[in-house]
Amino acid sequence: MSTTLLATSSRKVFITLGGGRGVTNAVFRWRFVSVPRRSIIDLSYSTHFMDFKGSSIPSSMKKLVVTKLSQNFREAVSLQIVPVPTPGDGDLLVRNRFVGINASDINYTAGRYDASLKPPFDAGFEGIGEVVGLGLSASARFTVGDTVAYFGGGAFAEYTVVPAKTVVPVPSVKPQFLTLLVSGATAYIALKRLGDLAEGETVLVTAAAGGTGQFAVQFAKMAKCHVVGTCSSDEKSGFLKTIGCDRPINYKSEDLAGVLREEYPRGLDVIYESVGGSVFDLAVNCLAQKGRLIVIGFISGYQTASGLQPVRAGTLPVKLLQRSASVRGFFLPHFLPSDYGEALADTLRMCASGKLVCEVDIGEMTPEGRFVGVESIYRAIDHMYTGKNLGKVVVELAATVESEP
Repeated sequence: MSTTLLATSSRKVFITLGGGRGVTNAVFRWRFVSVPRRSIIDLSYSTHFMDFKGSSIPSSMKKLVVTKLSQNFREAVSLQIVPVPTPGDGDLLVRNRFVGINASDINYTAGRYDASLKPPFDAGFEGIGEVVGLGLSASARFTVGDTVAYFGGGAFAEYTVVPAKTVVPVPSVKPQFLTLLVSGATAYIALKRLGDLAEGETVLVTAAAGGTGQFAVQFAKMAKCHVVGTCSSDEKSGFLKTIGCDRPINYKSEDLAGVLREEYPRGLDVIYESVGGSVFDLAVNCLAQKGRLIVIGFISGYQTASGLQPVRAGTLPVKLLQRSASVRGFFLPHFLPSDYGEALADTLRMCASGKLVCEVDIGEMTPEGRFVGVESIYRAIDHMYTGKNLGKVVVELAATVESEP
């Protein structure tokens, strides 16, 4: 019977390939154990790490590395050519096909989430692609060719090593599934755990046509609420209507404060707020009795040195007390893993069935065209911060192809 040989030492386990005969004294100080060959082992992957010639996986790849702490993404991050990493025993090597862009990417490059993190470190939070290599323990659940998505560090690369226990199997490598990992999960968990939505309530979603706002609109409608959404163009206003928003407000052509005051004099029951600054102040003033303001971000300040735009918080205690209202913060990592699994399972099912719209902006309408390749991540970040994106900004990656010497 054909076998796979495991060469073991005190430090690591390596997979070597071959039959059950003719392998003697090949390496000193190793103990060879004969086990049945498993179909999940990828010959091209083994060839890659033993001999690059003829391999389907290149020896090197492109990735983005944070080399300087700064909220200026182009200043903080450099494009590097590095060896394709080797997965450990419980890891998968994923060839990234699409990676997601998040407003918080520049908070990460500025070191705002972890003061102990010093450059250099990898950038990017989420990716989707195929398994092209794996460790022995990881092979119990996955095989080469599986399509997976993940929420973790180092996504801005052509290949990423990801712990097998953290990935999410997906039906196919579609960028729509990628939108759920951070943006969809944030809206789902925040509204369910902190929004306490009830039928007939009025919900305001700021930046409603953006990556996470689009999901907040849809989940609020599923809860049978009246949904108001802010946006910056008539095109976005039209999109919001298609996903159920009852009252889109283009703040470039309408007075946001005036519309809310005149059309919703009773106030807003729930506000899903991601802009910050003056919009946060307006949201506080528009809360209804027992209203809930959920802060999921404050993108208007991320590009500043402090990361914040000033708010008028001096009278906040009085305003909350007078209305029995509350302000609640939401940071997705705090809800891992307890709520995350349910959120992904539910949203993946809804996306696959067509019940949930997952709008993707891959840059087709930009002057330079689609976001393709690691280099275009810089441009995708810029695009998002101009406020011109419609839906979740996503970059398509094409793995480096090495030419024969």
